[in-house]
Formats: sequence, C-alpha cells, structure tokens
Amino acid sequence: MPTALAIPVGINLKSIGVETSWWLEAARQAEGAGFSTAWIWDHFISRGELTDPLLACWPMLTAAAVSTSRIHVGSFVANNLNVHPAVLANIVGTMAALAPGRVELGIGIGGHPSEHEAYGIDFPPATERAARLEEAIAVLRALFTGGPVDHDGRYYQLREAYAYPRPEPVPRIIVAGRHPAGARLAARAGDGWTTFADAYSDLRPSFERELDRAGRSLGEVAVVVALESKEIDEPLAIVAERWAEAGATELVVHDVSPERLERILALL
Repeated sequence: MPTALAIPVGINLKSIGVETSWWLEAARQAEGAGFSTAWIWDHFISRGELTDPLLACWPMLTAAAVSTSRIHVGSFVANNLNVHPAVLANIVGTMAALAPGRVELGIGIGGHPSEHEAYGIDFPPATERAARLEEAIAVLRALFTGGPVDHDGRYYQLREAYAYPRPEPVPRIIVAGRHPAGARLAARAGDGWTTFADAYSDLRPSFERELDRAGRSLGEVAVVVALESKEIDEPLAIVAERWAEAGATELVVHDVSPERLERILALL
C-alpha cells in the first residue's frame, strides 16, 4: 500500500534522451507507487545537445492516459506560444475524453528562446508573453464550454469557434510563475500556481496579495511546488508534510531520469 501523504505528490518524468517505452513504463510504475500525476515537459529541442531525442508532450500524455487508469497526466508546463489556445482546447478536450477527470493543463509563457529561433516561432518579450498567456487562458476557458465562441482580443480572434469533445470535468489550468508577475497572473487567472521550491518563499506574498485583489481565496487556487529530484533524500511523506505546513497543496518531483526513477519510487 502507498504511504499516506499530507498532500498529493506528482512526478515529472524526463523527456530528453529517453525512449517512449521507458517514459510510459515509468508513468505506469508511478501510478502503482501512488504518485498523483505523471507530468512531462513541453519542449522540442534540448537545452543541451541539440540532437538529443526529445519526446513531444501531447502524444506522450495521450499514450499515458490510455495506458493507465488512476494517475492524472499533465503538461509541466505547456509553452503557450507553441500551440494556439483554440487548437490546445481541442487537444486537451480529446485527452479528457480518453481519461475523464485525469488531465491537468500546466501552462506558462515559455522560456527557451533558442528553441523558438530554431523552429521559427516568435519569441516576444516577457511582458507580451505574459499578456498572451492571460488571454489564452480566457480563450481556453471559453472553448472548454464547447462553443460557439466569439473572441476579439489583442492576440487571438475567434468567430463561432467550437471545441469538441467538451471536457467533463474541465481540466485545471495550472499557471507556472517563477517571477512575481507570473505568480500574480496565476492568482488572477489560474486554477493553480506552480513554481520551484527555491522561489516559493519569495513569491508567495505577491501571490497572496494578488489573490486578495482579485477577490479570490487560497482555497480556490492550488499551490503546486516543484522539487528537484536530485535534492530529495528522505521519504516523500516527510517532505509532503513539511511543504503542506509551508502552504503548498501539491508537490511535483521534477526531472526524474532513468537513473533516478527507482530511488524516487522507493521514497514513496
């Protein structure tokens, strides 16, 4: 039996330099061990060796959704600039039909400029990327109703747009924020906020102040803290209890490679 945890703990499985068979088997092992969510990065090119194989986010999550039965599957995190939000709504809706109630949409402004340059994808300044993300979230929420949706925004325009299958329940939108502006955006627009452990304490006040300004409460927005797998050396039940006391509502064990998987599974 998996150890009882103070808060759910997910696992972000490495997608660079690994085989599809390893990733899917690791997701199934994570389900058996009791992890709450199997997450995957959304990148096309490695930050290291550019020719390293890199598994695409959405095909892998779809495969994981149909080869598991309990664990949630999610993007950690989707780059908003990679896929138009209307297209993403259809992708996520289709996944949700395969795994109802088990799909999580983590999303952020993007932060890998060399990847954009290689693929010819625009990479505007951070302020514009943040504005695009906030508008994209509004588009996603509208299209998760199925439609029709008209939207005349600064960055996205829709005319009688439909997005079926309509997800039921609607997946959570977890907004990544490693800077104050990102934490504030998550507080305004997200169902959750995720950041890394080393930034959490500094960003939490900005997150809470923005929640108050938006008329929202802590209970409405999940707080998902990511921990580097290489730094974890004690049972995850102890880690989860400590972070629950610090105000986190979920954890993600980040960057779990084939070399680290067995050790991390054993800590749960």
